[in-house]
Amino acid sequence: MIANPVSFDLRREGKRSIGYIRLSSFNALAQQEVSKAIKDLEGRGAGELVLDLRDNRGGLVTTGVEVARLFLDGPDSTVVITKGGAARPDDRVVASGPPLTKAPLTVLVNEHTASASEILAGALKDNCRAVLVGNQTYGKGLIQSVYELSDSSGLVITVGRYVTPAGINIDRDGIKPNFSRKPSSQSISRWVYIMPLEVPRSCRC
Repeated sequence: MIANPVSFDLRREGKRSIGYIRLSSFNALAQQEVSKAIKDLEGRGAGELVLDLRDNRGGLVTTGVEVARLFLDGPDSTVVITKGGAARPDDRVVASGPPLTKAPLTVLVNEHTASASEILAGALKDNCRAVLVGNQTYGKGLIQSVYELSDSSGLVITVGRYVTPAGINIDRDGIKPNFSRKPSSQSISRWVYIMPLEVPRSCRC
């Protein structure tokens, strides 16, 4: 039985109704459970969302991409780029359609946020869809293949790496947050909605 990696609740801060979603890992249930949480919270009046990826060490990369697509407006929004060396062209993964939600979004990260979590965080940050709050992430973004040898030992070969839409090498650099502490709702709105209109896509956020 696959464990549900999502928990959520509605929180009140003064007049603000904030939907808090905790995502602990990226397994086969993650995308559908995050989707359910968003619909439930917005149905109960949440005007903004917090996605907590702290201590989420990753899981299925494809699931991380699908969760990103819940928030990104396709097909112009890049989720992640895979680089496979000189012999292989870059592969750009994009959002596939309209987002499930357009609510202001804050993503919480820390030094244990890794792998698929970093792909998701990087996609939301580089597309100015969310602000990231916390500590710089772990930095795990290699694509590796495992080969079994004749003596039953294994050989791990790195065949590529993941980079964010803005070209940040996840494995080398990790993802740097926008803020170390949670900003005001006005700051979130400025970063998510005003910044894309004021500066070019190549240098946003």
